[in-house]
Amino acid sequence: MPGEAGGGEMGSERIIADTNLFLRLLTDDVPDQVDLFIELLNKAAKGEFQFVINPMVIAEIVWTLESYYHLPKSRIQSQILAILNTPGLDVMDSDLVLQAIHWYLEKNVDFIDAFNAAWMQQQGITSVYTFDQMHFKRFEGIRTMMPG
Repeated sequence: MPGEAGGGEMGSERIIADTNLFLRLLTDDVPDQVDLFIELLNKAAKGEFQFVINPMVIAEIVWTLESYYHLPKSRIQSQILAILNTPGLDVMDSDLVLQAIHWYLEKNVDFIDAFNAAWMQQQGITSVYTFDQMHFKRFEGIRTMMPG
């Protein structure tokens, strides 16, 4: 990702970066928009402001790269790791996102299921009710249960 290591200053304005900004950058399908976003990333890396995203943005990126762009999980994982390491970008719950993107590839599960499993682990929750047990059964220490 563009920019040098550093990140935002403590007093800098925090601004949400929408999913479509990252999709333009990762797919390079609208080059003019990529250039505009790179300019913003460089400003954020210099501390002019701080971009902030939450795990929902990451989930939307993963879903779109899978369903629309048909990218392999390994490539999606490397792109999410690049986002997590972008100077000037604060990814909320980055520890959970990092664990989820690791399990997403390692356990071959949906990103959302991997994120929920990581969140469960963080919260000390060991059981889940679900109608779709396939993915949760791939996590050690999680007991899956069917309603009824």
